[in-house]
Amino acid sequence: MYLLKTDKMSCACVGFTCSKHSLCALNILYVMVSLLLMGMAVWGSWFGLVSSFQVVGAVVGVGVFLFLVAVAGLIGALKHHQVLLFFYMIVLFMVFIIQFSVSSACLAITSQQQDQLLEVGWNNSQSTQRDVEKSLNCCGFRQVDLNNTCDAVCFPNHSCVPCAEKIQQHAGEALRFAGGVGLFFSFSEIVGVWLTYHYRNQKDPRANPSAFL
Repeated sequence: MYLLKTDKMSCACVGFTCSKHSLCALNILYVMVSLLLMGMAVWGSWFGLVSSFQVVGAVVGVGVFLFLVAVAGLIGALKHHQVLLFFYMIVLFMVFIIQFSVSSACLAITSQQQDQLLEVGWNNSQSTQRDVEKSLNCCGFRQVDLNNTCDAVCFPNHSCVPCAEKIQQHAGEALRFAGGVGLFFSFSEIVGVWLTYHYRNQKDPRANPSAFL
């Protein structure tokens, strides 16, 4: 009888510890991704690859949000904190819905819709226009206007081509890449939600058996 009880306790410890370590590993991955996002945004701004404050701010904001969520999940997993795990599970599920929707839209968007979105984004940000013209060595979106200024190297020689075609070539690949990466992380998030729910309802075998969870 004693051996049977000991075996059950050992199995419970293994299951509890496995769930705890898996959830910690997942949140450590999210911490690394968030730091990578913030580092890439700062690096691009520092070296002049991206001069748009809105773009840099948006990427840094996403990185900070992901970092805070991951830290909350990591603390909740380490301490088996019921409140933190509950809010972490809710927030992660909301992020999954948003990210899955955006990723699916990136993969399903047509070339016509893509062209319209690119033109809207081009017209709404002059700093983005300068970044694209400088990096892709082109001027204007659909036609080159020699009366306007352009940061491209080809502009003084009047040999520039419009940016629309070059942007579309890169945008299609970028959308497919972003959609694929987004889908991968969205499935990892739903795994995190399931793992949090499972771990939250487990009892710590080393704690007081009569403690309320």
